[in-house]
Amino acid sequence: MRMTLNIMTWRRREMVRWLVSCATEIGPQALMNIMQNWYSLFTPVEAATIVAVTGTTHATLLRLQLDTPRREELWACARTLALQCAMKDPQNCALPALTLCEKNHSAFEAAYQIVLDAAAGGLGHAHLFTVARYMEHRGLPLRAYKLATLALAQLSIAFNQDSHPAVNDVLWACSLSHSLGRHELSAIVPLIIRSIHCAPMLSDILRRWTLSAPGLGPLGARRAAKPLGADRAPLCQLLDAAVTAYITTSHSRLTHISPRHYGDFIEFLGKARETFLLAPDGHLQFAQFLENLKQTYKGKKKLMLLVRERFG
Repeated sequence: MRMTLNIMTWRRREMVRWLVSCATEIGPQALMNIMQNWYSLFTPVEAATIVAVTGTTHATLLRLQLDTPRREELWACARTLALQCAMKDPQNCALPALTLCEKNHSAFEAAYQIVLDAAAGGLGHAHLFTVARYMEHRGLPLRAYKLATLALAQLSIAFNQDSHPAVNDVLWACSLSHSLGRHELSAIVPLIIRSIHCAPMLSDILRRWTLSAPGLGPLGARRAAKPLGADRAPLCQLLDAAVTAYITTSHSRLTHISPRHYGDFIEFLGKARETFLLAPDGHLQFAQFLENLKQTYKGKKKLMLLVRERFG
């Protein structure tokens, strides 16, 4: 069934390309006509990714042999089409529209605004992260940061989702905020805490942010001379969240743990200790945490024996 659907999609796309080719053979007016009436002929994805793109390639423009005003008219038609498609189907057409509108400031701004509006209307975090990475690649880090924060606001990674598909996007967003400076990093910390409940992820982000000072800000002036301390603002909130996540996750895992997972749990506690120790009183906190585990789960004698052997 899936293979049949793929074949049908391929044939449909080939038909669209053929129609664009025919219009090109007839002349620029025919090509602009199908662009202006795309909604009656194509889906938004077909129009944005095939019609607009194919109709403005270097090969097509050479074939049409247009003068500068006529060429710009064709480009304007294609940009209008792309923006209409992005409004109709932002999930699949926003990025193609941005790409097509790169060389025209007003059209590019319009496409960017469509993405922002779509974020409020339910454009998913995966698509927002994709556009955010595109913005960074285009040399627009502040816009990339804005889109990344919108994506994070929609995201929720549970305590047991270490391999969530968005992990790499989250780490990229954290790296971006750190490179922009302390202000951007401070603003993203609450979003991370609200969106990420996975203890290893939180501790990983925390350690990455403490390795070096926040980088160059958008105006090129260094905003911090030394690395941030995990026990000081703005990272102290993240440290508290990571410690809390380790405690909560430990109790959750111990509720239904089987002997074959004891080894994994001991390793998990080892990672937890590393995070606890980032706090000034981390030794004391971790000792109290272990004591609580020993009292609460004293019935799991073999596991508690392993805890004592590893941590005392």
